[in-house]
Amino acid sequence: MTLHAPFPAGRPRRLRRDAFTRNLVREHTLSVHDLIYPVFVQEGQRRRDAVPSMPGVDRLSLDLLLPVAEQCAAAGIPVMALFPVIDAGLKTPAGDEAFNPEGLIPRVVAALKSRFPELGVMTDVALDPYTSHGQDGLLDDTGYILNDPTVEVLVKQALVQSQAGVDIVAPSDMMDGRIGAIRSALESAGQIHTRIMAYSAKYASAFYGPFRDAVGSAANLGKSNKKVYQMDPGNSDEALREVAIDIAEGADMVMVKPGMPYLDIVRRVKDAFQVPTFAYQVSGEYAMLKAAAQNGWLDHDAVMLESLLAFKRAGADGVLTYFALDTARLLQQQ
Repeated sequence: MTLHAPFPAGRPRRLRRDAFTRNLVREHTLSVHDLIYPVFVQEGQRRRDAVPSMPGVDRLSLDLLLPVAEQCAAAGIPVMALFPVIDAGLKTPAGDEAFNPEGLIPRVVAALKSRFPELGVMTDVALDPYTSHGQDGLLDDTGYILNDPTVEVLVKQALVQSQAGVDIVAPSDMMDGRIGAIRSALESAGQIHTRIMAYSAKYASAFYGPFRDAVGSAANLGKSNKKVYQMDPGNSDEALREVAIDIAEGADMVMVKPGMPYLDIVRRVKDAFQVPTFAYQVSGEYAMLKAAAQNGWLDHDAVMLESLLAFKRAGADGVLTYFALDTARLLQQQ
């Protein structure tokens, strides 16, 4: 343990006296390269539908998403993460649309990589946007989510996305064994460069509500929940076991979700494994900060930057955040 000089020989405020000294000794900084921008994409042309519970966030058709991708590339944001809004008529109990090679996400991936090859594209591997019941997996006769049959479908989904040209697949379903199955399938198909960012510690959180509104799964899910596969918010050691399993199965990067209520998990994961570790500042976190700022209770830009810096301080290498474009603009001004 480092010993510090007692007062008055030691005066910590000396290092806070002026801006250049504070900049010189700052332990953690936030960069545009730390940001991943989640976006919602839908079918159609010139469609822009606001998400009421997420002020400033829209569901966009591909033609309107392309200018956003251009902004990301120009700002230096390294990755855009795609989340689909699937037409209700395409949703089925088995979520078959998830692995349609002509489906929404494969077409959007191909268009983005053709227009902006320098922009990383990440896709969600999960069935909830595609199922008529809103769950992330297939159901048995009692309504229980089946693990192994679900993994088989997730493998098909990941392969279709990889073949469309996506850079990173991100399984967010929390089924056991899916990382190993996806990695094996990607290798067998020659997709050796497709990275896997595993949602390794994804909690059964109440902070996901606005996201489910955005992708249209909230109504399908109804009063059901996802507690039989997402993690118990009371558990911490379990998160380390989940991360260890995913790394062993071939994950290149791991994620903790939600973000700010689980910064202790981010720190434990980073300390334990020293692998690329990410956090998702989820829709509920975004909505809270936006609502408080709109009411004049908080300084929007200040709390936005402070919240993102907290992820870095906790050990995250990057953050998925709906504030990414706003943050990039502010960082460019500094």
